[in-house]
Amino acid sequence: MRQASVSSNDPASFWSSLWKRPDPFLLEAGAAGEKLVARVRLLLTAILLAIPVASLWYEREIWENLVGLGVTIAAFLVALLWFWLVQQGFYRHWLGFASSLLDVSLVSAALFVFVLLNRPHTAVNSKVTFESYFLAIAATCLRHDVRICLLAGMSAIAQYALIVASATMMWDLNSAQFSPFAYGYFNWSVQISRLVLMFVATLLSTSVVFRVQRLLRLSTCDRMTGLFNRGHFDERLLEEASRASRYHRPLALAMMDIDHFKTFNDSHGHSAGDEALRMMASIMRASFRQSDVIARYGGEEFVVILPETDSAAATEKVERLRLSIENPPIPVPGLDVAERLTISAGLACFPDDGSDAAQMLRAADHRLFEAKRRGRNRIVSRERADSLMHAPD
Repeated sequence: MRQASVSSNDPASFWSSLWKRPDPFLLEAGAAGEKLVARVRLLLTAILLAIPVASLWYEREIWENLVGLGVTIAAFLVALLWFWLVQQGFYRHWLGFASSLLDVSLVSAALFVFVLLNRPHTAVNSKVTFESYFLAIAATCLRHDVRICLLAGMSAIAQYALIVASATMMWDLNSAQFSPFAYGYFNWSVQISRLVLMFVATLLSTSVVFRVQRLLRLSTCDRMTGLFNRGHFDERLLEEASRASRYHRPLALAMMDIDHFKTFNDSHGHSAGDEALRMMASIMRASFRQSDVIARYGGEEFVVILPETDSAAATEKVERLRLSIENPPIPVPGLDVAERLTISAGLACFPDDGSDAAQMLRAADHRLFEAKRRGRNRIVSRERADSLMHAPD
């Protein structure tokens, strides 16, 4: 997990933060949102199929309804394909961008077809198809990615502006040849108002995502260290263990404890202890991958989930972390002194140490206890535990 504070007084930092890739847990939420969007898109396109069919039956506007039927059938087939992909578990971070652009472009394609069929007023004064832009922009909120909101919204504005520009360049839209103006006169103020409303909808969806991201961070992160909290860790461990079991992939779990932390707190005060916890969290964030899940398990205990990592690789990573923590002294706030802290750690790996999350957690906890019993400032893995069984106390 990576987090960075952005000053509201620094415009450059603010705008750069808009294009920052979201934290992994937000990408996970976006994947779940994409599944919901795929279902809703499929349902809506199936319902919309009935509209041009009924119009062809009752009305005389054959060309317009045939166009609507063709576009709706194409949209339904694309929605069906997209639904199948996400149901098969195919999700990449770029899929949200492609999906949102698809939604916007389908609306634009429906309008632009009328321009090509010499029905420009249907394109620029539509009171049904145009509103679909707002549905597409609103759906971007479910991806939990500000970049998607901005990209989809600005694409919708640019595409609709191109449609209006094409129609005005090709025809005099208020000419008598279009009388009796079944779709109304062309009015620039109306078109500008539409573009402004689309821009406002984009800002609104962006603001909603900013707010949701903040609430998700508050509900999943420990406020002291900025790491994930125990509740989020428990959920992710279940997910990763299930994924490792399903696809037969390696998975490692490390449980760590700061050695003699109570003594440190009693000697230097809780403010020094808090600073030490924050420094530990900072070192951990720098030591692991963004795909690894780092959490504060409680008090001075930390846990790390390492997907796609076997026992040897996990031991090497945690050993580097142990050395990184052991070497730099921890400055004590308000005092001209510094203390050195160490950690003890227990490692468990799937499937050798358990077939589910609970078994892995028990194994890691037991090995952490063994590391403390053996003198602290050390790591105990399955291999090291086996060797310790034959070593004297």
